[in-house]
Amino acid sequence: MKQMINVALPKGRLGEKVLNIFETVGYDCPSIHETNRKLIFENEEAGVRYFWVKPSDVSIYVERGAADIGVAGKDILLEYAPDVYELYDLDIGKCRMAVAACKNFHDNTERTLRVATKFPNIARDYYGGKGRDIDIIKLNGSIEIAPILRMSDVIVDIVETGTTLRENNLEPIEDIVPISARLISNKVSYKFKNEEITTLAAKIKEYCLNR
Repeated sequence: MKQMINVALPKGRLGEKVLNIFETVGYDCPSIHETNRKLIFENEEAGVRYFWVKPSDVSIYVERGAADIGVAGKDILLEYAPDVYELYDLDIGKCRMAVAACKNFHDNTERTLRVATKFPNIARDYYGGKGRDIDIIKLNGSIEIAPILRMSDVIVDIVETGTTLRENNLEPIEDIVPISARLISNKVSYKFKNEEITTLAAKIKEYCLNR
């Protein structure tokens, strides 16, 4: 009997793109398109069960086994280092993690650099590799305002188009790492549902290579 694969989808535009890929390769689920308040959607015939979660929570659901697989941004995987398998780069949701600052910023290396970010671990690892002393200011909202108000010297954040930075007289000054959406798997699920997961992953890989 075919085992059901539980899939954690990230809410938002990325999740819609991911769902389209899954449905295109044969894992459709008509009920997920209905207007209702359901939280879990399944199609027994296709052997798939979907649920929407906050993008930053996908890796937690997968790591804890509530989901067998999911799709998470590389930024989340780098920041939280969940104990999961990274199966495939979907090559969507592409952007980059970068350092940005006010225009004409000059780094005075004789003093501690103040870094505002939602990604303290990525920032710490990046500057640690450069041997630069930093003071991390962890923020959760729009961090572009921090250097404008002189609360920080720079920010470390995801940059997609750079429009928000330009509109606030900021600019990227260093790229840290490229970011894209990754297909991830729970390690136990990968062992006990190996056939189902590897078949799905192979279909997605083939689709992504030929689109």
